[in-house]
Amino acid sequence: MTGLDKWYGYMKSHDRTALWDLLHPDAVFESPVVHTPQRGRDITFKYLASAEKVLGGPSFTYVGEWRSANGAVLEFKTMIDGIEINGVDIISFDTEGRVTHFKVMVRPLKAINMLHRLMAEQLAAQ
Repeated sequence: MTGLDKWYGYMKSHDRTALWDLLHPDAVFESPVVHTPQRGRDITFKYLASAEKVLGGPSFTYVGEWRSANGAVLEFKTMIDGIEINGVDIISFDTEGRVTHFKVMVRPLKAINMLHRLMAEQLAAQ
């Protein structure tokens, strides 16, 4: 099973233990609203688990996939409060299939502003 297969498995199961196991101890997360990369499994886990709660509702779907030897770009769409959100997850994996780098890019600006607020609320609740 590849790292990408494991990622898709997590997105279907929402199993936080599977997410933790998928992350490399030195994983880096880059948010569309935080200026500096977030470094380490703990903070990457916190961001990805929060993002799954905020974005991962019934309308969330991956609509495109581009693979490389050690990663993938996954385009997604979802709808929150009447705003269509379009974005990409850029994911790099190590040779064991663990996530080493995860970058999220989102459009349009209205969606980024809403996500900034919702993610801040979700992160504060953890």
